[in-house]
Amino acid sequence: MRNRQIYKQALKLAVPMMIQNGITNMVSLIDNVMVGSLGTEEMTGVSIVGQLIFVFNLAIFGALSGPGIYGAQFYGQNNIEGFRNTFRMKQFICALCLMGGLAAFIFFGEPLIGLYLRGESETVNPVLTMNFARQYLSIMILGLPPFVITQIYASSLRETGDSIKPMTAGVASVMIDIVFNYLLIYGKFGFPALGVKGAAIATVMARFAEMLIVVVWAQLRKNEHIFLQGIYRTFRVPRELAEKIIKKGLPIFFNEFLWAGAIAALTQCYSTRGLDIVAGINISNAICNLLNVVFVALGNAVGILIGQTLGASQYDLAKKNAFSLMWFTGAVCILLSTALISLSGTFPEFYDTSEQVRLYGQRFIIITALFFPVQGFLNALYFTLRSGGKTFITFLFDSVYSWTVTITTAFLLCRFTSLSIFTIYAIVQSADIIKVVVGYIMIKKGIWISNLVDCEKGENAV
Repeated sequence: MRNRQIYKQALKLAVPMMIQNGITNMVSLIDNVMVGSLGTEEMTGVSIVGQLIFVFNLAIFGALSGPGIYGAQFYGQNNIEGFRNTFRMKQFICALCLMGGLAAFIFFGEPLIGLYLRGESETVNPVLTMNFARQYLSIMILGLPPFVITQIYASSLRETGDSIKPMTAGVASVMIDIVFNYLLIYGKFGFPALGVKGAAIATVMARFAEMLIVVVWAQLRKNEHIFLQGIYRTFRVPRELAEKIIKKGLPIFFNEFLWAGAIAALTQCYSTRGLDIVAGINISNAICNLLNVVFVALGNAVGILIGQTLGASQYDLAKKNAFSLMWFTGAVCILLSTALISLSGTFPEFYDTSEQVRLYGQRFIIITALFFPVQGFLNALYFTLRSGGKTFITFLFDSVYSWTVTITTAFLLCRFTSLSIFTIYAIVQSADIIKVVVGYIMIKKGIWISNLVDCEKGENAV
């Protein structure tokens, strides 16, 4: 606690992100409970589609992260033209990701959903589940373009240290989502009762509202956010910088995409033990995702603060702050674990499902909560390594490890052992302890410390 100034800076950045993401996840939780009140098939279908869209969302975050590393360092260097170029690169990269995502969901959506419906269950109808999932996905894809545009603007604003306005837009969109979920799922105040279709329509409306608020607000305040002045006069990016961003960004993009795919693959492995397992994991994820926004936001703050410090060539300070923030994040997660375990018995009761599914949900919540400190510390490690541009190391450290160790372990245990699903789930969670040890050694050695934008100084600096 001797380094209180860096904690204040981290919280100043992270708290608005926690609020925005927390409210967004609260809406997801409310959506989940509302849809869960319709039946287990509706809840399971929506959760499967949510898992697939999660892969797309993480791919967008990964696409933004490469330019974001340079953006944070350019801003720390006061290089506005360099910052503009990172914004333009985000547009190019995300446009390609959007086209790929839309094509995947339109042409391969049903086969992807079918991967999760191979387990047997006495209480969940796979045909009905597929029908509800298909309905939900057909509408949700309309919300992908506004989501992408919002993330381009919001990520750039955060790299300048402004996380308040993206939070405000997130709060507004959440209110829209809550109101129209209630109206359209249940058919209140003269609106039609559309069930899962209503949940999807409300979410798409919220995506468009959030986009309009963020983009219009930012464009009207160009005097404050100077990088937006003349941002669309040209779409050209210096070739040398574009190549550097792509070189650093590709490992992050593939890392986020493959890591999200690994999470989806994990759920698919667990689903072979029965569709009830998928429903139970959905209940667990709904509440756990609400609380993990704390360490995710702190991780993002770590990346931005350490990146700015590296851009200013303050290497000793960057290393000192990195260690302080890692331990701080781990300590905060102990409090989150306590809160989550205390809610584990109550939260599943909100769902209109079988007692067996509720029991699964409760136990998955407890196991996930026990490993929250590990995940928080690991998240801070990951963003510290990434802030110095060690993107290939983070690629190996994160997604490659997940596919080679985590997924392989889950697959073998689920298919070839008689261990209970809870024991398997705990073993898979504990595999991340190895990454914590390896990551900590790398941070201590300082191999991540580098200034990526030092050579970009010159006539572009202001």
